[in-house]
Amino acid sequence: MSMSMLIGILVAMLILSAFFSGSETALMTLNRYRLRHLVKLKHKGAIKAQRLLQRPDRLLGMILLGNIFVNTMAASVATIVALRLYPGNEHSVVIADVVLIIVTLIFSEATPKTFAAVKPEPLAFPSAWIYEPLLWLFYPVIEFVNIFVSLLLRLFRVDVKKHSQESLSKEELKVVIAEAESVMPARYQKMLMGILDLESATVEDIMTPRNEITGIDLEEPIEVIVEQIKSSSHTRLPVFKKSIDRVIGFLHLRKVLVLINHEDFDKQTIISLLGKPVFVPDTTPVHAQMVKFKAEKIRIGLVVDEYGDVQGLVTMDDLLQEIVGEIITDETAVRKQTDGSYLVDANITVRELNRSLLWDLPTEGPKTLNGLIIEFMETIPEAGTSIKLYGYALEILRCDDVAVKLVKFLPHETERQKPLAMIKH
Repeated sequence: MSMSMLIGILVAMLILSAFFSGSETALMTLNRYRLRHLVKLKHKGAIKAQRLLQRPDRLLGMILLGNIFVNTMAASVATIVALRLYPGNEHSVVIADVVLIIVTLIFSEATPKTFAAVKPEPLAFPSAWIYEPLLWLFYPVIEFVNIFVSLLLRLFRVDVKKHSQESLSKEELKVVIAEAESVMPARYQKMLMGILDLESATVEDIMTPRNEITGIDLEEPIEVIVEQIKSSSHTRLPVFKKSIDRVIGFLHLRKVLVLINHEDFDKQTIISLLGKPVFVPDTTPVHAQMVKFKAEKIRIGLVVDEYGDVQGLVTMDDLLQEIVGEIITDETAVRKQTDGSYLVDANITVRELNRSLLWDLPTEGPKTLNGLIIEFMETIPEAGTSIKLYGYALEILRCDDVAVKLVKFLPHETERQKPLAMIKH
């Protein structure tokens, strides 16, 4: 062969090597979920790529077969070229191999693989059209190699034929949603986070605590009860005698307001309008209670513990808020400052704080930020105390004898780089 033909073969081998290297990276780094989406849209290149990836052992066998062949051929041609240019020089072959390694590394490995990793689709889909006929053509050789590969992999308890596409775990899906802010409004992110947390959340996590329940005590004078009904901001109120543990029913204010101005209006009238009280165990999952409320057309219930004591109150609105977020947003609960810090009302639930700021504070223990801080410190702190709460640096701005009221979370990214010990100012 002439020197020009040998050099042309060498260049062709380097180009083929770049193709095999780049297409391997491109096919293996394809986003599997985007690939499935394109398959549903009948994208022909995506269909072929997905078909190839269903048996990665065959695909990799074909790619490696091609890569080994062209690299070996390139090395042989480079040796012939070196001997032609410098006959009798024993160092010419070594020099040619070193030059070939450098050229292959730059032009046939690093460059195509980097391009394929950054933009896999432009290379993966066209190459899928080439690999399908090649796989058919070299099927006997590839299958022969794969027999030995399968036997070796079985020693490590890996069955290639049972290979399946990996699915996302719940935590991985949360990361995907959290990083989708460029294509999804924040309110939709919070909604999806709420749906993912439904399975692990119980009514205890979202209930209105016992000390915040507003109800009607029948032991009060009728004048006080009438004034309470007129000024109530709630549609339904629990009615009890002395204690919420002695509840006798729920009063729908729409029914009582039309009778409240009648001269014969009394406590007995209220009792006659009461609906049967509904009790919900505090360990009931949110999604199960939502189904039960919907099936029985109930909108409110009292949450009880294992001893039957009332712990709080839950409504259908509370359950829906786990998905759609606060129906009436309290913008004062979490306020972002100009320096990147957050002023947070300590009465906010940990779940709502996590959802608002896409954080990961633990939700298994205390339900509110105040409870989480007190459990962490094992005491009620003083104003001015700074701590690092599960990786989040904060300063307690206001508290009283029984609870933390207001805290300031320091800028998260910068504070994670410099550990903050517990300090008293």
